[in-house]
Amino acid sequence: MLNRFFKLDQHGTTVGREIQAGLTTFAAMAYILAVNPGILANTGMDKGALVTVTALTAALATTLMALLTNYPIAMAPGMGINAFFTFTICLGKGLPWSEALGMVFINGIIFLTLSISGVREKIMASIPHSLKIAVTCGIGLFIAFIGLKNGGVIVANPATFVSAGDFSSGPAALCLAGVLLTIILVARRVPGAIVVSIAIITLIGLFVPAGNGAKVTQLPESFLALPHSPAPVFLKLTFHFLTSWTAFSIALPLILTLLLVDMFDNIGTLIGVTKRAGLLAADGTLPRAGRALLADSLATIASALFGTSTVVSYIESASGVEAGGRTGLTSLTTAAFFLLALLFTPLILIVPAAATAPALVVVGIFMMQSVIEIPMNDFKIAAPAVLTIFAIPLTFSIAEGIGLGLISAAVLALGLGKPKSLTTVGYLVAAVFFLQFFKIWPFSG
Repeated sequence: MLNRFFKLDQHGTTVGREIQAGLTTFAAMAYILAVNPGILANTGMDKGALVTVTALTAALATTLMALLTNYPIAMAPGMGINAFFTFTICLGKGLPWSEALGMVFINGIIFLTLSISGVREKIMASIPHSLKIAVTCGIGLFIAFIGLKNGGVIVANPATFVSAGDFSSGPAALCLAGVLLTIILVARRVPGAIVVSIAIITLIGLFVPAGNGAKVTQLPESFLALPHSPAPVFLKLTFHFLTSWTAFSIALPLILTLLLVDMFDNIGTLIGVTKRAGLLAADGTLPRAGRALLADSLATIASALFGTSTVVSYIESASGVEAGGRTGLTSLTTAAFFLLALLFTPLILIVPAAATAPALVVVGIFMMQSVIEIPMNDFKIAAPAVLTIFAIPLTFSIAEGIGLGLISAAVLALGLGKPKSLTTVGYLVAAVFFLQFFKIWPFSG
């Protein structure tokens, strides 16, 4: 039955190989079960509930992708988007996390509409390729910066803005050790390198003092337990930003940024992973792209309802492809392991920031690797791209980074007398950001 449904023979694979590949993919991205709750909990959301909904949304979204596309691609709450949700929408703009969930839901509805109509693929084509790559790189720097900050390696300084933390302290030393360990494991192509590193650093933390009389890692009362109830965050989304034009003018650029970042993450991952799996058509197009975008849209809506930031396709799916995964059975296996992980919630919750921070740094390195795709020798292309990369971490806002990049690209196109180098949609998005930055009515909220 599995062979017929997933067309295993046609793809030159077996049930055993697909299951092994699914386990490999899960091992490579299981860190999200610890990292995503750790980031979103900064908004005041219940961390235990977040562990549950992270696993549930990952399992649901990955199952949708498996059944609708038969692709070996796993999905989970996206890194970078969860940082935008927390540090820009909630902490930066001072909005409640329930409102942020409402924005994610609206984003999902827009995605669904654009995906069904085919407009979403056209919008992707309207944004300069170099800026798409720059956003990925900028988010990588942003995530790495947050990781070093959470690990105590970087601290605030009134004179220099930031400076080095106390490397001799237990958490900072453990974080630095974790970064080095993770880099070594990844470079040696150890399966599940990130999650292995998190586990090792967490264990070492049992013996490392945190400086307050406690250890960096503290043992739970039990190692197995029923999953935490998702009730504290489930169906808690609110839509007060739709009740007035002033509130909506604040929300609009944020929703637009969610839209753009989610597009970049998903399309890039779909193309990258399917290319490595040999699933791209001869002309470079992606078969069943519409179904993949539909699965992504439905997953975005589900993530808001369950109570987490946007679910996206994971580049770590490439690890399963490298292990031989070629069909949706790989994804279905990954989804099953996410559900099984719910029984180990107490173990996930003891993971300290010193153990998850290195994962953020290494994921940031992964994302920064895309910078080689930007033609830096062409200044008119490099300038907006580099401004975007710099602005995202330095303004501590993905939205401002994307906005500055698009505005600079628009001004440069007009200044060079080549207005057609940017599309109408590109100019429209740049104009929205311009109105927001300079608080020009009606976007002055």
